Amino acid sequence: MNKGVYLALFSIGLAQGLKIPIHYMKKKEWRPDLFFQTGGMPSSHSAGVSSLTTYIALRQGLPTFDFALSLVYGLIVMYDAQGIRRQTGELTLKVNSLDELMEKVSNKEKVQFKENSPKKLKEMLGHEPDEVMGGALLGIIVGMIGHVCTKKDSKKTKFQLRF
Repeated sequence: MNKGVYLALFSIGLAQGLKIPIHYMKKKEWRPDLFFQTGGMPSSHSAGVSSLTTYIALRQGLPTFDFALSLVYGLIVMYDAQGIRRQTGELTLKVNSLDELMEKVSNKEKVQFKENSPKKLKEMLGHEPDEVMGGALLGIIVGMIGHVCTKKDSKKTKFQLRF
């Protein structure tokens, strides 16, 4: 695998790992299972694609096809992380609450009907915009550090090839 892939995978893992202490600071609840779950701060989707895009931009330049492809792909991933996946999460909550309602009905408990006015969907599985931006910022930092480290490696390799 090339170094861009390693950096992207490292960013994803780092973002997933950071979700645990960030959640603890916000909610005072230790949840190591967050490492394997979607959603939360920072977005590992954003971190992965933005580190790869940053690495490509610094390594090959902005006017390259590789950078253009990575940028467009990254924007689609980040848009999807905060859009479609958020709405899927809200729908899942509604479906899960139907199970509780059906249990009450089958036990012949009194069920009070309450009509709710439509409201804007909230995020559950996906990301809030600040979570996407947090992941993107993390990815940019990792991409820049990766580029600096790779620059040193490529100089050594070029030097060794001359002899």
